[in-house]
Amino acid sequence: MLAAGYFNLESLWFALVTVLWMGYFLLEGFDFGVAMVYRLLARDEPERRALLGTILPVWDGYEVWLLVAGGATFAAFPGWYASLFSGFYLALFLILLALIVRGVAIEYRGKHADPAWRRRWDVALPLASGLTALLWGVAFANVVHGVPLDAKGDYTGDLLDLLNAYGILGGLTVVAVFALHGALFLSLRTRGGLEERARALALRLWAPAAALLAAFLAWTAADAASTAPRRIVVLVLAGATLAAAAAALPLARAGRTGYAFAGTSAATVLLVATLFLWLYPRVLVSDDAAVPSPTIFSTASNHYSLVAMTIVAALFVPVVLAYQLWAFRVFRARLGREDYERVGSPVDALARGPLGRKAEG
Repeated sequence: MLAAGYFNLESLWFALVTVLWMGYFLLEGFDFGVAMVYRLLARDEPERRALLGTILPVWDGYEVWLLVAGGATFAAFPGWYASLFSGFYLALFLILLALIVRGVAIEYRGKHADPAWRRRWDVALPLASGLTALLWGVAFANVVHGVPLDAKGDYTGDLLDLLNAYGILGGLTVVAVFALHGALFLSLRTRGGLEERARALALRLWAPAAALLAAFLAWTAADAASTAPRRIVVLVLAGATLAAAAAALPLARAGRTGYAFAGTSAATVLLVATLFLWLYPRVLVSDDAAVPSPTIFSTASNHYSLVAMTIVAALFVPVVLAYQLWAFRVFRARLGREDYERVGSPVDALARGPLGRKAEG
């Protein structure tokens, strides 16, 4: 990207939006993965609480990346934001609903010791997390693959139009990669039997995740070879994505789970970079050659707004990154079953406290 045409505020903000989505998928990727696989790993309640404890202090902080990505899109490219949120309204509403259920499940599951109460959240949490990952994959796959648009750049299809073969493959790929990403994260944040089971599960998840990722990247590369203006770079990034994911298997087998997790992290980031580079300078791809695709230039805010936003981003993005690194350091300890054997719920604590004893008397 050395051509002079790339050095403009519209391209800068497209790159910043891309980075925000990279951060969101990287961080929430293993959050979603933990939620999807923790019931497969835990054998009893203390183990379930230990697994969820690896994300409980930080999961809501990762949602900031989504909020900022949405806010940056709205401020820098209002036309893009309008087309996405009007055309993909139902899909985004389902994502929002799943995110709400997921957040409530994480926070409220441990509020009551009643087994039936916890079983309900134990069902809701993996389903909501898996559905969110699936829908994000479907949405982003369709954005780059092509959707029905009118001359104004507005989406003219419905939810069923998004459930095409490429979109579904993209959704399943994101689910599988996130599950693998989460299992490797748990192998880094747990100890004892939980760590061993997490690594074993990661080894079992690698094959379906790699197969789906390879199929999705092959389809993406085939499309990019005939349509994308920077097809060579897109193909290189797609190859790097697959190589990073492939490296996770031998590293995990060798017990180098930290490097294996770095491999899935790189694969996640490179996958997002591949899709956004294929998209650039468009913001949505029209599936009809007669209808032009809207671009960053046709949907961007005015120059003054972009300048002001650039100054704000230069001041606050480093703060967000510093906080994220600080949070990783603070909550880096490994957790095990023994850490949660005697931990009760807030309802239990209330019952044992002065108010509870008073009520019993």
